[in-house]
Amino acid sequence: MSSEFLASRPQFDSRAVAHGVSVEKEPAGLQPSAGSATAGYRSAKYTPGEWHSNCRAILHQAALDGDEARRIQRDSKSLYQITEAATQRTQAEGTRMLGETLQDIHLWRSELQRHIEQLQTDTDALMALKLRLEKALDATEIPFAIATDNLNCRAQRPGPDLVRDTVEEELLKEVDLIRSVQALLKSTRDQVVIQIKINREAKLTLELDWSDKYEAYKFDDHSGRLNNMSPDTKLHPSSATLQEQVSNRPSWTKFTHDNLSKAIQAEEATNNLRMLVERVLLETTEDLRAQRSSVDQAFSQRCEELIEARTNLELLHTQTLEQIGAQERNIVALLQAIHNKEAPLRVAQSRLYLRSIRPNMELCRDEPQLSLEGEVRQIDATVESLRQQLCEARGSLSRLEESRMAIEKDVKCKNHSLFIERDKCMAQRKRYPTMTTLSGY
Repeated sequence: MSSEFLASRPQFDSRAVAHGVSVEKEPAGLQPSAGSATAGYRSAKYTPGEWHSNCRAILHQAALDGDEARRIQRDSKSLYQITEAATQRTQAEGTRMLGETLQDIHLWRSELQRHIEQLQTDTDALMALKLRLEKALDATEIPFAIATDNLNCRAQRPGPDLVRDTVEEELLKEVDLIRSVQALLKSTRDQVVIQIKINREAKLTLELDWSDKYEAYKFDDHSGRLNNMSPDTKLHPSSATLQEQVSNRPSWTKFTHDNLSKAIQAEEATNNLRMLVERVLLETTEDLRAQRSSVDQAFSQRCEELIEARTNLELLHTQTLEQIGAQERNIVALLQAIHNKEAPLRVAQSRLYLRSIRPNMELCRDEPQLSLEGEVRQIDATVESLRQQLCEARGSLSRLEESRMAIEKDVKCKNHSLFIERDKCMAQRKRYPTMTTLSGY
């Protein structure tokens, strides 16, 4: 070792060093060497006073550190107890709020389920009503075809019977009524189709909301069952940050409330539409039934009129035939009477001729002559009157024959009209749909 004096080293507080603060102590002064023999061994050594001072400093610092440690331990225990109680309270509050949220979700989900089922029931009822409307609409085609065919058949009636009577007016009313009923049924069916679409959209919205709440219920239910001893918990630091585009409690409640409000509106509209459809089907069926009765009654009355007219014509035809026979016999009698006047006329004229050739003064206009002349004039006048009467009788017979032919023609016309009215039109109207069919069943 060098015999030269070594530089004295600084002193460091071990506590300060432990705290990371460097505390340099200046040397208390170099002590002179005890002798040359100790040269090189005295450098950087402490004195006993320094040693005792250092020991006291260490003991004092240790005492301070112990007090600080005990204080920190007391504070740590108190903080641990406070934080533990706060954590337990917070966890219990979170569990309680999760339970309340589960109850709310369950209530909303139950309400959604109830309205989903109600919408499904309403939609099924509307589908049944739509089918009834289509069946009722199809059923009106038969009455329309019957009414139009009746009009076409009655257009083939013979001229004298081709009249715009009550039957035709009622048939035209029936055609117009059926057309208006068909238009009403079509518009009502379109309303039902639109409402079915609205119900399905509302039901889909509720089902999506119900599905979201079902998933949320499972997550919240699992979250509520977690505790400090659950093995499937792990740290998710980013989950505690506020996420963007998330709903709050009022918007969450409003969303479901709005969906339910739309569903309730759809249910109310469905109920109103169902009552409307039932009323439309009932009223249209009653209107068609009433008009059918009016047409049938008009047909029956018309057939009675035709039968009565035909009966009167047949009776008149019989009387006309009797008149024709009597008139023919009268003509024969008149001809015989005229023929019977020829002999007396020949006698009278022969007498006058013979007396006209009397000679000289015998050719006298005496009483016999005057009587014969009067007889001839009388026979001529009688024959003339008989011939005139014969002419009138023949004219009357001709007119009777014309009347007979007209009556026979009119009887055939009435028979043909009666065939159209009763055997074709009324028989065809028996195919008229029943009231149940017209109601869509």
